Amino acid sequence: MNVQGHETTPAPEPAADTAGTPVVSLRNVRKVYPGPVRSGGHGGPKVALQDITFDVARGEFACVVGPSGAGKTTLLRTLAGLAQPTSGAALFEGAPLRSVPPGIGVVFQDYGRSLYPWLTVARNVELPLRVRGVPRAERTERVAEVLGSVGLADAGRGYPWQLSGGMQQRVAIARSLAYRPDLLLMDEPFASVDAQTRFELEDLILRVRQEFGVTVVFVTHDIDEAVYLADRVIAISKSPGVVTEIVRITLPRPRDQITTKADPAFARYREHLLGLVMHR
Repeated sequence: MNVQGHETTPAPEPAADTAGTPVVSLRNVRKVYPGPVRSGGHGGPKVALQDITFDVARGEFACVVGPSGAGKTTLLRTLAGLAQPTSGAALFEGAPLRSVPPGIGVVFQDYGRSLYPWLTVARNVELPLRVRGVPRAERTERVAEVLGSVGLADAGRGYPWQLSGGMQQRVAIARSLAYRPDLLLMDEPFASVDAQTRFELEDLILRVRQEFGVTVVFVTHDIDEAVYLADRVIAISKSPGVVTEIVRITLPRPRDQITTKADPAFARYREHLLGLVMHR
């Protein structure tokens, strides 16, 4: 794996294929949003990201953390092909990202707006497969598979508005997994649920990541969540966002909410990352 930035420990995680082409890469990415110049010379263009470079290896779970306004969502949108860099390059499996390719799935924080309330849960999950022309029998099989994986095997005939927030987010995750993406991008997906549900969803995404072998890039403002989930944590500075450090997390897997968070190493990772986020 070819990563720019300081890493706190050298040992690679065995789950990641560090020898092959990275699933996704950013190379010297700079993103500038245009803006009007107001009276007194204020305003004008805003630099959201500045010279961002890193790779994410196949099978890796990478988390991105940073203060509010650091450009984390812009970074994720660039990785998805939803936003083009002003300069530099975003690559998916070695090819430039010009739009969202079939191999990328995206899960946003606002799961309620991403689900269609007039469609059943199963139809919501099936929708991207229909768009891609997947045959009906295979669609049915995949929908059943992913709903079972996220613990909603019996919910297919219901509607999203009949489900709790945590269950709706499970539907959104299932829909992204249904077409078997190589890369799953998640933008603070658990920020709108209560603490207990958040813990359950964290364990869920670790389980389905293992089951489906998907590479994950996960944006979060929660340092504990990043340490718990990640193989590596990419720390971004305040705006304009730059990579301040890439921290490799070597906590044992499988992880659980009690044992992992009681590990003294967990507290050390948390303290170090908090220092990066709060003071840069």
